[in-house]
Amino acid sequence: MLAEFLGTFVLLLLGIGSVAVAVVGLPGSGRQVVEFGPANWLIISWGWGLAVVFGVYVAGGVSGAHLNPAVTLAFAVRGDFPWRKILPYWLAQVLGAFVGAALVYACYHWAIDASNAKAGIPRDESLGTYSIFATFPAEYFGDSWWGPLLDQIVGTGILLLLICAIIDTRNTSPMANLHPYIIGLVVVAIGLTFGTNAGYAINPARDFGPRLFTFFEGWGSIALPGSFGWFSGYWWIPIVGPLIGGVLGAVVYDLLISPVLKARMGASEEGPATEEPS
Repeated sequence: MLAEFLGTFVLLLLGIGSVAVAVVGLPGSGRQVVEFGPANWLIISWGWGLAVVFGVYVAGGVSGAHLNPAVTLAFAVRGDFPWRKILPYWLAQVLGAFVGAALVYACYHWAIDASNAKAGIPRDESLGTYSIFATFPAEYFGDSWWGPLLDQIVGTGILLLLICAIIDTRNTSPMANLHPYIIGLVVVAIGLTFGTNAGYAINPARDFGPRLFTFFEGWGSIALPGSFGWFSGYWWIPIVGPLIGGVLGAVVYDLLISPVLKARMGASEEGPATEEPS
């Protein structure tokens, strides 16, 4: 649990930190003169990818570095993790995410306050500064819950499908402890391909821990129940969607790929030099 706590803490510290740089750090420091744009999104995408890399390196040797309740549940469903440890892992992950968000806030609250003051809006109406910590759906979804939920199912399904492939030594898995780097690149890829729909939480702890923190720190209903302008009661979607998607991604891999790999390992190969049975 301590390893999951610390690994998730590192994940959120670096991941949210990259969003803080892109949203309030660069604009507020005078180092960026243009509006938020593609370059800022690249900072965020690569920031989260590298955050995954180093979070996994911190906790991998002790807990397996799930750092994500969807990963924990998916591994339990496929029989690679004991069910009795799910809730302790989830608790550690959420706490790690909460504390990681708190430390980023401690470092960036001057920039956050300056951004809100410049915009002339109170904190509980500032979706922009809230977005540093937790996710929300794109405006084109309106108040629909199905679009963002589908996005989270697909994004987390891709994540778990590829994690299962990357860690499977029967497949073309990376060697020399490169798994964290490759998994980090998966997160970068998801951010670059599905990120703008709903902020690509793809991790219930990554969203809910910081969401709790922002609720207590004054962002109010934007955080919980997750209501602002075009969306309402959004808080549950980055929890339920990733849990469903993670299980689906792992099941798809185990149904379509694992049986073939298992059969190939168990089958004897016959070639031109193999004697025919008498």
